[in-house]
Amino acid sequence: MAKPLVLGNWKMNGSIPANAELLKGLRDWDASKVSLGVCPPAIYLPQCQVVLNGSDVAWGGQDMSEHDSGAYTGEISSQMLGELGCQYVILGHSERRQYHAESDELVANKCAAALKASLVPVLCIGESQAEREAGETLAVIERQLMTVINHLGLEAMANTVVAYEPVWAIGTGLSASPEQAQEVHAYIRSRLGDVANSVQILYGGSVKPDNAAELFAKPDIDGALVGGASLKADDFLAIAKAAVR
Repeated sequence: MAKPLVLGNWKMNGSIPANAELLKGLRDWDASKVSLGVCPPAIYLPQCQVVLNGSDVAWGGQDMSEHDSGAYTGEISSQMLGELGCQYVILGHSERRQYHAESDELVANKCAAALKASLVPVLCIGESQAEREAGETLAVIERQLMTVINHLGLEAMANTVVAYEPVWAIGTGLSASPEQAQEVHAYIRSRLGDVANSVQILYGGSVKPDNAAELFAKPDIDGALVGGASLKADDFLAIAKAAVR
């Protein structure tokens, strides 16, 4: 299995002084057993680059355009992220799908653009509460995942990260039970063919220090995409330590 990965999605949070304190608390992380990274708002990526350069902690974007350049006001290209030393980029987050009407096809195009620029796409997939209650969880996962696989090809998936984030557990304080998460993670891995064991499959959705170890104990959960808890160094590091195998 791939080495565990714990990524922090700061969402639209942060300030220069608060970031400085947080990043200082993360700089000494030893990534020999668990990879660690942060994805701040794009405006703070230069600060991450300065503070984290030379450390084991990676950084990445929260989104990017499918286009390389051009008249796309407000957008950020993969090359721009690369110039700021980004390793990862979160794509297809449910908040982007919901608030910005991002389709499965657009997310697939963004993943292709990220790979072309040697960035690691963190592909977010997950069902809403209504879809889970209707018994459609795996059908939603199948649609979102296979749109990307069919566009990229299975071999390219070896260079991606997949994050299962049930929409109903994001920012709500609710979390999928370890058993619920494992069922979906196992299904995702079953769709990845020959590259299945090379792909890190993360869980996201109200991950906290007190539920991380139980989630990470499941065989197909390779780490976490952490929201609110990634804004506090002690909590974020506690989650990362819980992923050590």
